[in-house]
Amino acid sequence: MTRLSAILSAVAVVALLAVAVVFALRPDSEGDKYAQCRGMQVAGGTASIGGPFTLIDETGQTVTDTDVITKPSLLYFGYTFCPDVCPLDNARNAEAVSILDERGYDVNPVFITIDPARDTPEVMGEFSDYMHEKMIGLSGSPEQIKAVSQAYRTYYAKRQTEDEEFYLMDHSTFTYLVFPGEGFIDYFRREETPEQMADRVTCFIDASKN
Repeated sequence: MTRLSAILSAVAVVALLAVAVVFALRPDSEGDKYAQCRGMQVAGGTASIGGPFTLIDETGQTVTDTDVITKPSLLYFGYTFCPDVCPLDNARNAEAVSILDERGYDVNPVFITIDPARDTPEVMGEFSDYMHEKMIGLSGSPEQIKAVSQAYRTYYAKRQTEDEEFYLMDHSTFTYLVFPGEGFIDYFRREETPEQMADRVTCFIDASKN
């Protein structure tokens, strides 16, 4: 059994708590070309989320947001040792991307670790390749991970434990839709199905062409 299959098949001793960043409701802004595609809007506007980042890709190369976000992308923050939530959410995102592929929409799933101590570029590459051939796995230094997490207003924290190898992480579980040249567009809750995600992403991509 490979290290990855062991991770994905492990039974959770303690269920991972999904700690969500709070997004507030507010009326649609006038002139928002994506208004018809949105469910809820973000307090402070979409410009308050996202921004430039520098991380490490699966080959060990330093990359920036412009290297990674070359097409519409679905960003998810998690970790490969996650016993249940992260594999399920990444699989959901991968399925949404496959549905979009069938519709003729080219979208990349991106997985950013919040556990760089264990999630080396090699580990991220193995995990992402297992999930979807298009998935991009990104790691980085603790400082780089903290910076991109703060930019996207995500939450993560290491569970208190004496075990320095098999610890769990608490983290937020939103998936972010990001467009090249525009940045953050909207987010998806983990309750949304692959079909619902694909429908909304389709709406956003079509609206971006108008």
